[in-house]
Amino acid sequence: MKRPMTATGLASVMLAACTTTISAPTETVAETETASEPVAVEEVERPALEVIATGADIAGSNGIHFGPDGLLYITSVIGSDLTVIDPETGDVKKHFTAADGVIGPDDVAFASDGSYYWTSILTGEVAGFNTDGEKVIAAQLAPGSNPITFSPDDRLFVSQCFLGTNLYELDRFGVEEPRLIADDLGPGCGLNGMDWGPDDRLYGPRWFVGEVVSYDVDSGERRVEATGFTTPAAIKFDSEGVLHVLDTGTGALIRVEGEPNAIVATLTPGLDNFAFDANDTPFVSSFTDGFIKRVNEDGSLTEIKPGGMAHPGGIVVMDDTAWVADIHAIRGFDRQTGESISTQRNIVGVGALGGSINASVDGENLILTSWFDGDARVWDPVAQKRVAHYPNLAGPVAAIRYAGGLAVSEHLKSGVFLHGGESPIPLATGLPAPTGLVAAGDALYVGDWELGQILLIARNGAALDEPEIIVSDLEAPEGFLILEDGIVVVEAAAARVTFIDTEGNRRTLAELPGGSPGAPGLPPSQLFTGIAMDKDGNLLITGETERVLYRLKAPW
Repeated sequence: MKRPMTATGLASVMLAACTTTISAPTETVAETETASEPVAVEEVERPALEVIATGADIAGSNGIHFGPDGLLYITSVIGSDLTVIDPETGDVKKHFTAADGVIGPDDVAFASDGSYYWTSILTGEVAGFNTDGEKVIAAQLAPGSNPITFSPDDRLFVSQCFLGTNLYELDRFGVEEPRLIADDLGPGCGLNGMDWGPDDRLYGPRWFVGEVVSYDVDSGERRVEATGFTTPAAIKFDSEGVLHVLDTGTGALIRVEGEPNAIVATLTPGLDNFAFDANDTPFVSSFTDGFIKRVNEDGSLTEIKPGGMAHPGGIVVMDDTAWVADIHAIRGFDRQTGESISTQRNIVGVGALGGSINASVDGENLILTSWFDGDARVWDPVAQKRVAHYPNLAGPVAAIRYAGGLAVSEHLKSGVFLHGGESPIPLATGLPAPTGLVAAGDALYVGDWELGQILLIARNGAALDEPEIIVSDLEAPEGFLILEDGIVVVEAAAARVTFIDTEGNRRTLAELPGGSPGAPGLPPSQLFTGIAMDKDGNLLITGETERVLYRLKAPW
């Protein structure tokens, strides 16, 4: 059975690294005094990659809007697509991706002529398709562009949230410069899911304040309309002009009419937005679970698009549970059956769990990392509480326990740093895209996405004078394992899992669907493709774009 690397195994790989260049089988071994051809790997029948758990149809459902065609338009930031469905059947009628110019959309809105626009939160672009199907860029704002809505006379409004706090009016044709309406809506968020009110004012919720406000968009005058919410994510008016609020903190859809407010329906927390169809039936989206649900007249729910694992990233195995970092949740699965055991959800910027793009094991706890949140947390998955917090990290992609501290690969600082003392200790610097981390014995390894390398960067808690290249010529390495007899690595750009033995021979273990592209200035891995090995030697791998959990049974 394959085993994690021991001290002896570490020495053997390092010996191989020092005497040969680990390379593809078609390349020659670097000349030494006794240079020889790489040892051939025996060809045997290998197990097929199997899916043991499935997730949502959509990679996190964000803003939604009914078009004039009666179809429901659904944005997905991480999926980087716009999905158009039949609201009765859930059948996909249209699908727009980055290839069509739709990049990380967070919300969508329609003008009266049928053209529609979206916001790209990670890039700040506000763009749309005109009635001829041509892409039009209305504005290039700073990152954070989030909710979007039109007034009845086709004035276009956009606010920033999470990565900014400003509220703007934009020219939908992109000719006039953006007009700032307000810059004092913080902290953390301007308005989120907005709508135009029957009193000719712009309405929106304040995520971190728990209230709904309205604006006279010409004078900038602001008025508080409703208070007492936990985390209001979106507001909409029905055809009668009644205000409704989606509270993602409680999972409630609330009608603001009379005292007290009426709860229309209760869903799971982690909701994003909602929209009314022509009959005033609300449809609700979830960024955490990816579902689309219809709220029926009696308050019951009908699932239109199934939810579940929506953004699978890093993965670890603890005993018989495979824990998957799912951006806004962590999900536990039975490592053998794939059965869902636990789902623990987070509310962006509010929950103690925090964001989870990557994960590692820390005794009985998990270390969760998120470059979006800019932090790492030690989390007790049994007690469901935070044990420790490492804030103010610079684009952290991975974090693991090492030498009594926390080693973190920080994209925006181009290196790996050891946290836990008075100040961070640099373990490696000058790396264009430090990504995955592995500790084996007293050694620390990092994969660099852009260099295509796995490097040994530290021993005994101290940085090496120069990192040692253990493997090169990889195509965007993300998750990897250091084993006694070699290295297993996910090559994201090649969409495959590769095994490299200590002689440098390479073998493709499995082919994977390709991942989603990273936004400029952010970690290129975006959603980290994780890999872990269970106690039986089986490999478990996350499938980002298919939203599944794969298993490759031993022996592989």
